[in-house]
Amino acid sequence: MTRFLQDMTDFIFLEDEPQKADVIFLPGSEEGILAKTAAKLYHQGYAPLIIPSGKYAKWTGKSKVEEFETESDHFANILMEEGVPESAILKEKEATYTYQNAINTRKLLDEKGIEVKRALLCCQAFHARRSKLYYQILFPDTEILVCPTVTKDISKDNWFKTREKSDRVLGEIERCGSQFHEIVAEYGGLED
Repeated sequence: MTRFLQDMTDFIFLEDEPQKADVIFLPGSEEGILAKTAAKLYHQGYAPLIIPSGKYAKWTGKSKVEEFETESDHFANILMEEGVPESAILKEKEATYTYQNAINTRKLLDEKGIEVKRALLCCQAFHARRSKLYYQILFPDTEILVCPTVTKDISKDNWFKTREKSDRVLGEIERCGSQFHEIVAEYGGLED
């Protein structure tokens, strides 16, 4: 792999060793395997609470998983099928995009009086950088460890091998810049 490709790979594909945490963040997606990753971490004793977030993708206006009203309901169903008790699941059911997953998760935890010093973030591997950026903005004092799952057969080892996969990853790199203008202005205090 060329240095240029390696730099992009290192930027997008984040992965940490899981450690004991307060919660597991699970941003919205139709990819049910993400909930299985969260359930596995739960059963291994890494965190006592999982927060599946998501209503549906804002560009579709409905859940991509037709038998469920929300992505959060879809995730919760899988979590319970995987043996996670309902009492360990705190659903956020209004978010329609990743930044809103983070915003609404923060609001929900604040309302419940739950302080998060360390969190595990279960997201798609190619979505790791942007997911972590959003959650870190809303949880600035929280250590966030990324526990990604390969979805859509897009991994750090193959993303550059087909046009479809590279388009998906390069799109993530673009969004890491384009979607942050307002956020940087809001939290970074940019001056015109």
